[in-house]
Amino acid sequence: MASHADTTPLRKLLVEELRDLYNGEKQLTKALPKLARNATSDQLRDLLENHLEETEQQISRLEDAFEMLGEKPRGKHCDGIAGIVEEGNAMLQEDFDGAVLDAAIIAGAQRAEHYEIAAYGTAMAWAKVLGLKDLAELLDQTLEEEKAADEKLSALAESTINRQAASESMAAAKR
Repeated sequence: MASHADTTPLRKLLVEELRDLYNGEKQLTKALPKLARNATSDQLRDLLENHLEETEQQISRLEDAFEMLGEKPRGKHCDGIAGIVEEGNAMLQEDFDGAVLDAAIIAGAQRAEHYEIAAYGTAMAWAKVLGLKDLAELLDQTLEEEKAADEKLSALAESTINRQAASESMAAAKR
């Protein structure tokens, strides 16, 4: 028997958010390999390939979330991730190479991470307030992975990529 919480507008909003995330994650499974192929830094390529594996696990976790809610796993077009992917593809068409290209790839990947951090955090908060503790914990696993991916991207950018990009840019300007 369905509880009162199963029919609330907030629960419906939660399901819509999960559908958005489901589609967004699927879009990212197509975008991440392209970014990895274009990366010139081995570290960046490895980071993107590892996050692709995590993204595939996150899709599976979202399927579990739908099951917990008694819903069919299906996506709703995620305009936010679609826009971020479109920007990333446009950036790849620019005349960037080396560390400058890697810096641009990191910027695009972080846009996606920040979108996902906001969306998973919101969905988790709604699950908590609806008393869906197991669902909230499931969503928190993915939220923590997204935060960790963002931190790894920042660390790579700050430790080497941005400095190399600046150095390459200055050298090019002197030519």
